[in-house]
Amino acid sequence: MHKIKNTENGVIQVSKEVIQTIAGLAAVDCYGLVGMVSQDLQTGISGILGRENVRKGVDVHYTEQGFVIDLYVMMGYGVKMKEVASSVIQKVTYVLTHIAGIPVAAVNVNVKGVKVPANR
Repeated sequence: MHKIKNTENGVIQVSKEVIQTIAGLAAVDCYGLVGMVSQDLQTGISGILGRENVRKGVDVHYTEQGFVIDLYVMMGYGVKMKEVASSVIQKVTYVLTHIAGIPVAAVNVNVKGVKVPANR
């Protein structure tokens, strides 16, 4: 468990799994992202994780500046990867910081694959 905040009535703690799930769900809502993939995915679209397993495509560790979030994703063919990655970073940072109250030091997007349409 990671301590997020001390209050006068106690301490708020959040597990790594909760942070992974929140970050993963925020990421998959972004246009251009096909889905989250396992960190060890070599190739193949069969590795796309369903919404119930998005946390497996997210790694979290804590630094003095806040949490560092590493996302492992598959993008759609033809999207502007830099723009999609920027959108993912903004969304995940916003959701974790402003909605969940979790301090974020960095969000890193690791593109592990590209989904090519069947007609290509």
